[in-house]
Amino acid sequence: MTQAVSESMPTDSRQRQGFGVDVGGSGIKGGVVDLVTGELVGDRYKIETPQPSTPDSVAAVVAEITAHFGWTGPVGVTLPAVVTGGVARSAANIDKSWIDTDAKALFSSALGHSNVTVLNDADAAGVAEDRYGAGKDKSGVVVLLTFGTGIGSAVLHNGVLLPNTEFGHLEVDGMEAEHRAASSVKENKDLSYNEWAKEVSKVLRTFEALLWPDLFIAGGGISRKSEKWIPHLTNRTPVVAATLLNTAGIVGAALAADTAADTDQAR
Repeated sequence: MTQAVSESMPTDSRQRQGFGVDVGGSGIKGGVVDLVTGELVGDRYKIETPQPSTPDSVAAVVAEITAHFGWTGPVGVTLPAVVTGGVARSAANIDKSWIDTDAKALFSSALGHSNVTVLNDADAAGVAEDRYGAGKDKSGVVVLLTFGTGIGSAVLHNGVLLPNTEFGHLEVDGMEAEHRAASSVKENKDLSYNEWAKEVSKVLRTFEALLWPDLFIAGGGISRKSEKWIPHLTNRTPVVAATLLNTAGIVGAALAADTAADTDQAR
């Protein structure tokens, strides 16, 4: 049986609103987003990710979360996958049957309308941080990196996303970046923050040589303890902690859906 957590949502909000759903390996969460401030309108609603996390079972949960809020407008959905043209091209922490699934068509069928935008979860977090969080009002190249089981990445230039970057898989001194510097590596090898920061610095220096970014934003759960490791980094580019934390995926998904809807109306 699925478990859900929710609190009442204010009904008198007059701000421009959007809706996002963030699909993860352990939980699927969604909510209404104030697109002016980037804050959730009320609390998110979360349901455990079904096991196995097949496309049909996940789509049913996304529909359940959307129906919980009575939402009928555009919906943004993140996936832990590369997504091109609405099609999932990879699968990380979800069932491998997602690969080559037309996710946009699947969610559109489950929700009963085609106003659905599907994007990579790290890209969603990057868009959200760039618009509302640590990257707000920052010009140039901003790179968000999520440090977790692996390393997710999002690259934006003056607010424009370069989708589906997979810099966690870039080789750094003979090893994939995420095998060297994901937060799971710190835990598995019992590294101190200082020791782990040396590995992160090595990875960031490699990214710097390729991209020359103006800012790195560090996300993932370990960003909550940023004061313990960011000061130990020795790379050139400034690094700041993400600020939206576990709402970034929902917020970024809602923003992407709203942007896509505006683009469609302009055509």
